[in-house]
Amino acid sequence: MGKDINNDNSFMIRFRSSVILMAVAITAMVLGSYTLFGVIALITLIGLMELYRVVGVNKMSAGFVGYSIAVLYFIYVFIKEFIITDINIIDFTLNHSVLFKIYSMSFLIIIALLLIILLAVYVLTFPKYNSEQITMVFFGFFYVVMPLMYIFLTRQMEGGAYTVWLIFIGSWGSDTMAYVVGRKLGKTKIAPKLSPKKSLEGLIGGIVGAALIGIIYALIFKSKLDEYFSNPILVFALTGAIGSVVSQIGDMAASAIKRNKGIKDYGTLIPGHGGILDRFDSVIFIAPIVYLLMNIFSR
Repeated sequence: MGKDINNDNSFMIRFRSSVILMAVAITAMVLGSYTLFGVIALITLIGLMELYRVVGVNKMSAGFVGYSIAVLYFIYVFIKEFIITDINIIDFTLNHSVLFKIYSMSFLIIIALLLIILLAVYVLTFPKYNSEQITMVFFGFFYVVMPLMYIFLTRQMEGGAYTVWLIFIGSWGSDTMAYVVGRKLGKTKIAPKLSPKKSLEGLIGGIVGAALIGIIYALIFKSKLDEYFSNPILVFALTGAIGSVVSQIGDMAASAIKRNKGIKDYGTLIPGHGGILDRFDSVIFIAPIVYLLMNIFSR
């Protein structure tokens, strides 16, 4: 009896958290622009902190280097998306100025700064940090900062108000379908030591389910999507399926990191779910893929 009550309480906590999380996500996606940019920047910094905490650098100078470079990247994206919105409005002389040329290379400059400053911290404070800690800070930029920003960048694309939902169809939609199918039909384990509950049947169910959700979504908004795609139903089915494969790999990769470090969750921010990285582990991988596919498939 007590076990049933605990299970019910656990379910209600997860359910309430899911409802709140979905409400925030939907509001941010619908509003887009500055609101979405701010939300993505905030959850990115939280996710980065959770990752750094795994190796114990979240409150150390190496961690603050990572946070600072992340903010620098936010500024780079902000300028690109909100200030330099149309290259044609930039004066010819500005377009050929040293300042603008520097800006055009700023992404590479950001990466170089991250690496150089991190190595400087590593050398000047030796032996305060081990190589794994420094590597994790550098890795965090590519694992957390850049991928999450692709949610915003996808929303900023032409037709992004409709296509950005593919990120969540391929991640959360896929997760749900994989769970349901795996629970009912799952027999063939694909990574028993890493995720004992993950099955081949569930994986296939997630792929097919995400494709079907993509088709249904495309049918509902077909009149709008026809403006951007020659065959939106096929595009959304393919993107849903591809996204599902990528998101499930991302989910297991996040589990592998946690298993290596002997932790259950990255954080406790979202009751019943864990931290930002626990809930967005599949989104992190799929967001850049959806952005790429939308650029490939669009008219």
